Amino acid sequence: MSYQSILFSVADGVARLTLNRPDKLNSFTSAMHGEVRDALGRVRAEGARVLVLTGAGRGFCAGQDLSDRTVAPGGKGTDLGESIERNYTPLIIALRALPMPVIAAVNGVAAGAGANLALACDLVVAARSASFVQAFCRLGLVPDSGGTWSLPRLVGNARALGLALLGDKLPAQQAAEWGLIWRCVEDADLGGTVDALAAQCAAAPTLGLAKTKQAIYGAWDRTLAEQLDVERDMQRELGWSEDYAEGVAAFIEKRAPRFAGR
Repeated sequence: MSYQSILFSVADGVARLTLNRPDKLNSFTSAMHGEVRDALGRVRAEGARVLVLTGAGRGFCAGQDLSDRTVAPGGKGTDLGESIERNYTPLIIALRALPMPVIAAVNGVAAGAGANLALACDLVVAARSASFVQAFCRLGLVPDSGGTWSLPRLVGNARALGLALLGDKLPAQQAAEWGLIWRCVEDADLGGTVDALAAQCAAAPTLGLAKTKQAIYGAWDRTLAEQLDVERDMQRELGWSEDYAEGVAAFIEKRAPRFAGR
């Protein structure tokens, strides 16, 4: 597939997906959704062990391009539900389901669905000049793309409601202080910081990292006793993995491990 709205590459175990509509702050169109779906389907097949998601230019993603809408029958409204079901829901689920770390490099404003796209990633690193805006309330809408699910889990109900009901711009530094994101760095350091994180993850025992993601994201739906059983079962499975054997051998031999993700 020839991409017009994104950039995609895989090298040294690191897949990089860049939203590439900088003149529109990388806002989503249906065509861009199709390209992103295609790229995400290639990540594992091309041997990636970590995915970096970012935006071109001065913004990460401004959410939906409002000039690219699905008009409801009769032309009297916009069928946003159809667009969400076709595009945003599978996108968020696909990101969360990837059996590898997903790093969001937020280089500028992340607004609306763009903010929640970043929050769907496993590690979010933002430039100091970046910001997060739940802009839905300004259009008479509810936060989508997982926003009503992720916000209260990350920052609690009080802050989630403030962000969602007021639509205030949240600076990256404050987002990090609140625990909404992993880290805020100086603008000049964003690329180097994300590259180092990606290299670290690509060299890690990715089978174990994938299970860790699965365990943590599923924990909200389980009791402590149920989660203990999940941990037991995962450890039992991982205890037979090549990565665990390599990790133990490297520790005993006092050398750097060479993990294969198996």
